Amino acid sequence: MKARLRHPALLAALLLLPITAEAQQRPQQPAAKPPATKPAEQPASEPAAPPYEPQLLQLSEIMGSLAYLRTLCGGREAQDWRTRMAALIEAEGWTPQRRDRLTAAFNRGFKAYSLTHRSCTEASQEASSRLAAEGEALSRALAGRYGG
Repeated sequence: MKARLRHPALLAALLLLPITAEAQQRPQQPAAKPPATKPAEQPASEPAAPPYEPQLLQLSEIMGSLAYLRTLCGGREAQDWRTRMAALIEAEGWTPQRRDRLTAAFNRGFKAYSLTHRSCTEASQEASSRLAAEGEALSRALAGRYGG
């Protein structure tokens, strides 16, 4: 049985099409605590990760790197990378653990470049261009192989 992306068209659109809408932030609500008298419920076991999980995590990391670098260099679409990541999490983060892994990958990419790029330089711009091309190729490969 061949694994399929849940929303292949959305994945392809994340990197291949420009974003025209503003990011919509959902307010975070604190998690309700169970009553102290009841024992804590064991979380349900997570389903097996799909075969494209490593590529999806790599794409998330690239998006985090681009979010940092495009902001650093004043790119007009800087906020779009956060919006695209939110859309990816919405489409592919069907368990809390999976959402956490995707978010952690995005944050890893963001942090990696924030440690080495403090101002916008030619190297920052080159890294940004290289990452955008790598992300586009990865997005196309994922959509082509698992999209349909």
